[in-house]
Amino acid sequence: MQETLGILVSSDRHLDFIIKLTEAAHAKSKKVMIFFTGNGVLLTQSPEFEQLAGKAKMSLCDVSFKALGLKGDVPGFGPKDFATQASNAVMVEKSDGYVVF
Repeated sequence: MQETLGILVSSDRHLDFIIKLTEAAHAKSKKVMIFFTGNGVLLTQSPEFEQLAGKAKMSLCDVSFKALGLKGDVPGFGPKDFATQASNAVMVEKSDGYVVF
């Protein structure tokens, strides 16, 4: 069974580390799940954020996104990826390892 790495992002810092970690896990055929919440949703506005698309199953806290005044499309996200904290709980349950930024 494929190992899964869960990444919780609640900080608007360290996007470079998140990208490198995701790329490394993806290169080793690991499944990567990322949930963005709080100030972490601000990272979706960075041009470098697009590097995560296709390498991880990503979702974000819709409440945080709206509370921070963000709107529009996010690379690698569909309408169902704008979610609640329940998505984070599912990620924790499915992950073999869990990293928090």
